[in-house]
Amino acid sequence: MTATPDLSRRSFFGRLAGHLDPSGPSVANWYQVPDVSGGDGDVFWTGWCGNGEVFVAGDNGRIVHLCTGPEAASKGWETMPVPVTTPIHGLWGRDSQDLFAVGWMGTLLHYNGRQWTLIQGAVVDHEQERYQACAENTPLFAIDGQPDGRAWAVGDEGRILHLDGDTWANEHSGVADNLRAVACAGNGIVYAAGLDGRVLKRSRDGLWHSLGCPFNCGFQAVLPLGEDELILAGGRYFVDKGGFRGELVHYANGEFHLLHQDVDMPRLRALKHYKNGILMVADRGQLFYRKDNAITHLACDSQHDLMDIVTMPSGEALIVGDFGTVMTAAPGFIKALADDRNSRDPGQSQWQTVKSPTRHQLWCVWQDDQGTTWAGGEAGTVLKTENGEWQALPTIPEGLAVHCLWGCPGAGLFAGGQQGKIYRFDGTNWQLHYDLHLDLTILGLWGAGPDCIYAVGDEGLILHFDGLRWQRVTSGTQSALYDIWAYDEQHMLVVGDFGLILRYNGKDWKSFNADSEQFLYGVWGANLTDIWVVGLSGTATHFDGARWQCAPTRLRDDLMAIDGSGERVVAVGTHGCAAILHNGQWHAEATPISAGLRAVCVGSAGEAFAVGDQGTILKRLPS
Repeated sequence: MTATPDLSRRSFFGRLAGHLDPSGPSVANWYQVPDVSGGDGDVFWTGWCGNGEVFVAGDNGRIVHLCTGPEAASKGWETMPVPVTTPIHGLWGRDSQDLFAVGWMGTLLHYNGRQWTLIQGAVVDHEQERYQACAENTPLFAIDGQPDGRAWAVGDEGRILHLDGDTWANEHSGVADNLRAVACAGNGIVYAAGLDGRVLKRSRDGLWHSLGCPFNCGFQAVLPLGEDELILAGGRYFVDKGGFRGELVHYANGEFHLLHQDVDMPRLRALKHYKNGILMVADRGQLFYRKDNAITHLACDSQHDLMDIVTMPSGEALIVGDFGTVMTAAPGFIKALADDRNSRDPGQSQWQTVKSPTRHQLWCVWQDDQGTTWAGGEAGTVLKTENGEWQALPTIPEGLAVHCLWGCPGAGLFAGGQQGKIYRFDGTNWQLHYDLHLDLTILGLWGAGPDCIYAVGDEGLILHFDGLRWQRVTSGTQSALYDIWAYDEQHMLVVGDFGLILRYNGKDWKSFNADSEQFLYGVWGANLTDIWVVGLSGTATHFDGARWQCAPTRLRDDLMAIDGSGERVVAVGTHGCAAILHNGQWHAEATPISAGLRAVCVGSAGEAFAVGDQGTILKRLPS
C-alpha cells in the first residue's frame, strides 16, 4: 500500500531541500554510470560537466568524455588523446571549449574543443629517460576559477599558479606546505588549503596570507560559504583508530571550529553544494549530506575510495573515485545531461549574474520606495544593495532563516521567517519585534504603513500589526499560505495549497479556488482587474475583474514567485526558470544559471532582481 503523501507546507519546503524528493540526497540511489571505466585498478580523480558534456580524468593521463549532442549520439564514452601519461587531479573551465587540467609532475593542459595540449610541466630528461627534478614539475592537485577567466592551481611545496585570463604565472604563497584544494569565493577572494592544517587566503590586492588554523588536519577540500566563511574537509591519521578519521572545520569571523566531532567519518575527500545542502565524499565508499547543521549518512553500494564530486548544471552530480568509479543519483543520467545541453542559451540572456556575498540559500527579495533592494535567506542572511553592489547586513539572531522582508520610512525593515519570529532592523541592529512561540514559518509580509502590516505562513497563519501589537487573525484554513498581495488595506489576496486563494474585504477572509488544483506560490496584481497567481508545474492563472482563467506558459518548471511594476511582469522558478509577460502572453527567457530561483522583485524603473539557491542573484535590465 502506498502512504498518503504529506502535502503540507512543511513537506513542501522539505521537498525543496530534497528530503522527500525521490531524487533528493537522503532518498536517491547512487549507482554506477554505465559504459564508463577507468581501467583495471585506475583512479578517477576529478571531472567537469557542462554544455551537455562530461569529462572525467584520472590515472595515466586518462580523460574520458561523453557528449549528448546529435553529432555524438552513437559514440558514448570515449577516451580522449592526451599528450601525457601523468595522473590528472583537477579540471576547470568556463565551458567545454575552454578547459584546463592539472596533475602530477606539474602537468598543466588546455582543451580548446578539439584537442588537449601541454602548456607546462611533465618535463622529461631524455638522456636519463625520466622526469626532470625541476620546479616546473612540482605536482599540482587542484584548480578553480572565476567567470571572468581568472584561475588558480595549487600543489606541493606551497606552489600556486595564477591565470590572468591569458597567461599562467607563479604566485608567492609564503609557505612550503603541500596544498590540496583551492576555491574562489567571489569578489577577488580565493582560498587554498592543504596538509598540516594550512589554510591560505588571497585578498583583493593579490597577496596570499596564512589564516593560522589551529587544527593539524590534512585538508583535501575547501568550500566557500561567503567571502569570509568556509567549510574545510579532510582527515588525520590516528594510531588508536588504525587509520584516518574524517574532520570538518568551519571558518568564520576569523575563527576555526571543529564540526560534528560526534560523527565517525573516514577521511573526507571532497565537498560541494548540492540540493540546498552540502554533499561530501570520503574513503571506503562513504557519502554524507549536511544540511541545517545535521549530517546524514547516504546509502552507497561502492566500497571504493571516492575522490571528487562533479556538479551538473541541472543540480544533479557525479561522484568519481577508485577503480574507475563514476556514480550518480540522477534518475536517468543521459536525460539529465541532455537537459543541461538543451537548457536556455545564456549567451542570449537578458539576465546577468550579480556578485553575491553569500552562498546561503536566498528565499526573498524586496525593493523599497527609495530603490534599495533587500534579500534574505538561510542562516539569518540579509543583504542590501549599496552603490550598485550587494552587501551583507548583520545576521538575524539565532541564525534563523529569513523568508520575507518588508519596510517603510519611520518603521524600519521587518524580517519574518522560522519559528514564528519577526525581527525589526533599525539601521544598525536587529531586534525581536514579535514571537509567536510556535514552530511555524512566516512566508510573506505586506504593509500599508507602520500601523498596518500583515504576515502569512505555515498552517493558515495570518498576523496583523496595528502599530501597537501583533495579533493572530482567523484564516479559516490549515493550508500553508505562501505569499500575500494587496491593492490597499481593504483588498488583499493570499495564495496556498491546491489552488487555494484567500480574499480579504476589509472585514474578514474568505476562501475560493482559482481555476487550478496546483499549489500556488506567488501572487501579484497591477490593479483589481489584472491579477496573476503562479505555482507548481508552470501554473499561471489570471483574474480580469470578472473571472479567473488559467493561461498557458509552456513551462515545466515550478514558478515560485511573481512581481511587476508598470508594464513589466516577471515570474521565476526552479532550474533557473524565468518568464516575462508580454501582451498577455508568457514567454520563457534565458538565464545564465540552472540553480533554483525562489523570489523576484521588479523595480519602478523596470529592472528586476531574482534570488535563489546557493546565494544566486540575477539582474535583468529594463528593455
